[in-house]
Amino acid sequence: MPPWLLARFVGPPLHSWPTLQQLRLWAAQPLTTQTLTAGLTVFAWLLWLLVAYAVIVTAARRLRAGARWLRRLPLPTPLQATATGMAGAAALTAPANTTATAPPVQPIAVSAGTLHHDAVDAPEVHAGEGVTIPGGWLPQKTADQVAAAATLVWLRRRRRYQPGLRESPDQDDPDLAPLPAAVTAVQAAVCVPDQDSSERSPDEQPRATVPPSIAALPATGVAFAGGGAADAARGVLVTALLAALRDPPDAVRVVITRSALTTLLPPAATAVCDSIPALRVTETAAHAVELIDSLASPTPDTAGPSPPMHEEASRLVLITEPPPGPAADRLAALLGAGRATAVVLGAWPLGATWSVDQHGRTVNARLPGQAGPRLCVLDRVAAMDLLTVIAPPTPSHAPQAVTAPRTAVPEQRRQPPEVRIPRQAGEDRTPQPTPPVAAQPSVELRVLGQPTLLIDGRAVTIRRSAAVQTLTFLAVHRHGATTAQLVQAIWPGLAAHTVTNRLYTTLSVLRAAIRAASDLSIIDHTDDRYRLRSEHLEVDLWRLHTAAHHAATTLTDPTRAWQAVIDAYTGDLAAGHTWPWIDPPREGTRRLVLDAYAAAASTQHDPRRAVELLQAGIRVDPYNENLHQRAIDILTTLGDHAAAQRLRDAHRHRLSIAGLHPSDTLGQPREHSNASTGD
Repeated sequence: MPPWLLARFVGPPLHSWPTLQQLRLWAAQPLTTQTLTAGLTVFAWLLWLLVAYAVIVTAARRLRAGARWLRRLPLPTPLQATATGMAGAAALTAPANTTATAPPVQPIAVSAGTLHHDAVDAPEVHAGEGVTIPGGWLPQKTADQVAAAATLVWLRRRRRYQPGLRESPDQDDPDLAPLPAAVTAVQAAVCVPDQDSSERSPDEQPRATVPPSIAALPATGVAFAGGGAADAARGVLVTALLAALRDPPDAVRVVITRSALTTLLPPAATAVCDSIPALRVTETAAHAVELIDSLASPTPDTAGPSPPMHEEASRLVLITEPPPGPAADRLAALLGAGRATAVVLGAWPLGATWSVDQHGRTVNARLPGQAGPRLCVLDRVAAMDLLTVIAPPTPSHAPQAVTAPRTAVPEQRRQPPEVRIPRQAGEDRTPQPTPPVAAQPSVELRVLGQPTLLIDGRAVTIRRSAAVQTLTFLAVHRHGATTAQLVQAIWPGLAAHTVTNRLYTTLSVLRAAIRAASDLSIIDHTDDRYRLRSEHLEVDLWRLHTAAHHAATTLTDPTRAWQAVIDAYTGDLAAGHTWPWIDPPREGTRRLVLDAYAAAASTQHDPRRAVELLQAGIRVDPYNENLHQRAIDILTTLGDHAAAQRLRDAHRHRLSIAGLHPSDTLGQPREHSNASTGD
């Protein structure tokens, strides 16, 4: 079409080759009407040739790409073609109404993550990069360390619990306080496998490595500037303390001046920081440099080369304001030797200066075009939340979660009120003559062990992990939970208004699965509270609570009452799941049966039967030191010193590979077997 238009209205580019006379005339007078017309004609034809060339090249390229795709297209093998044809014939000849295959008689445990995962149930995590929480951002390795520290917190609580000392199972236990919001948000994002660190061999334990926020710092020290400077310094402080959790208890890994501490953290942090063995607070920068010098200098007992891994992992971290002249020179020499890393809050002419934004991204201030690594950043609230899991337990054995004032927290970061874990005893406060023996219910929810919903003895397949979690949460909170409480528990760290639709979708899927198996409605929604309908549902956790309350209040035949509690406990609450909210109620449920074992053992006249009960309790919680001590005391009294020694060694080994330091008093004779044990 374009060549025809050009030939029709413009004409050919040249009617004939120019003669010598025409060339002379053109040289004498180049700009004439005839020469301009000929030039425009030639330009139009050249433009069309350029467009035609581009179209032909593009078409050829696409044809070659299509040919390559056809060559790679897999064709079905003869066996596959035969199988496909047989399947199609069977589908065409099958009757319209088919009978569904009957489900298996044995209950099928519904596990989150094994049946179906929807994108709406996944936490908001930047895979391979890090974890974003309210108030900060953590590299993936730092987030893993936070999750490991949270696990150690619960192992410490399990270790120091003293079964049988509560006046009533209804008594609120401050030792079951949930971990802070920032910690649960990290746990939800990391999704740590539900395997105690003690269950792994020593070769599988985390290796000592340089924390990511520490390894990225320049060897000559660095000064942080910009809007995220203080947040980055808090990130370095928390990261270094997390890495020091598996160090010897007297090892100092972080030194910070008092003024730097008050700049980064609220006043309430002073008591917490003073209790952390790996952290040393000095009054001035000069004192901090002297302490770094003494700690970095090898002693006669430790002189000599160290393995490279430990050499790097044991670097000291100093957080300080700019030191005075002589101290600055000494600090520069220490940094040059590679035995310390310094973060200076202010101008630092002897080292690098990084500009840090609120997301942790860094830029070398002296080389504006050079981007640096991304650092862990934490605001005051998030840093205090993470320090709570780093600090050792208080002497009273009641965890005191120190929280920074939230008056300065932006409005969008405010969270709904923290979900209060209900009392871990039965809701029926009226003493019963005997534990109730319910008839076979038509609908039963088992949450002790693998969560399973049974209707007429058959397991209901629930294809959404959040639905299984919702059922378990409502079983724990028998009086129900609001929409905000459910959202906060299942999707911690996310704004409630952004995930409310996920809850509605989850409940819709759950109701549909139940309707497919029964006409009963087991979830009631009244006044914005969801609860399980006890008139249509039996829950094994509720039976355990009722039996525990009856055993604690009965005056006749306590041995049989405590045995009923032991029989009602069929496994850990939601075994195999690592939901961030599950630890407090799971530990509270475990303590009910530990109380039962301890109380049943104390009523035995036969010491060997008492040892059997205590050992059964130890199998429920192999970290509890009080049960070990009671069993060791009885075995020692019976003269079975070898069995007592084996029990003590096994407990020490389990604690050590879990990252806990065994008590020196375990196995020694005591005046009272219920004496408390420190951590």
